[in-house]
Amino acid sequence: MKNIITAIACIVFMIGFGQEDYTAKREQMVKTQLKARGIKDAATLLAMQNVPRHLFVPENMKPYAYTDGALPIGDGQTISQPYIVAFMTEALQLKESDKVLEIGTGSGYQVAILAKIVDSVYTIEIVKNLALKAKDRLQELGYANVNVKWGDGYHGWPAKAPFDAIIVTAGADSIPQPLIDQLKIGGRMIIPVGPYNYLSHLVLVTKKKNKITKKKLLPVRFVPFIRDKKPGGGDK
Repeated sequence: MKNIITAIACIVFMIGFGQEDYTAKREQMVKTQLKARGIKDAATLLAMQNVPRHLFVPENMKPYAYTDGALPIGDGQTISQPYIVAFMTEALQLKESDKVLEIGTGSGYQVAILAKIVDSVYTIEIVKNLALKAKDRLQELGYANVNVKWGDGYHGWPAKAPFDAIIVTAGADSIPQPLIDQLKIGGRMIIPVGPYNYLSHLVLVTKKKNKITKKKLLPVRFVPFIRDKKPGGGDK
């Protein structure tokens, strides 16, 4: 009995130590990768501090979850560098009451960051395996204000439009008109734009009453924006 109690105590200690270690890594990530590079928005920093990034990467990638770079998540996709996640989030100038659309769910990490800040998030992923995994993961972690759909993000989510903000986490050749149409007046969208295999730029789009403004913010590299070429396919 004594040996069993000792073993249980060791397991509890190891679990607790592991969680504390991840917390320390997140604190270091926020300090050295975000604040040191100019991220200032309090809501963005708090979300990055609190969302467990290591739970959004494959098991073999957990030791690298808080490193300064993108990581593979399977199916040819990646989870973005922490700084890029924070930069794109901050650029949208989000409010607590906002409804946000994300194109490119991936592992669900960017969704989780947004969900900590805004009222509701709608996210679309064209890779079915990733969409289903992300939906389960976000539900298990208690993100009740998130809705995940498997489908072609080019057309957005008309039934839930208009949106206060839209974030696209895949490199597009151009800005999809349906996404512009689904922005509210005064709404913002951030999207990587540029030819595949060449350097893209994050572009901030603002929809005003009589015009659309576009501003290049930062050179980046993203996986390409994937389209569904089969009629009616991938929309569940």
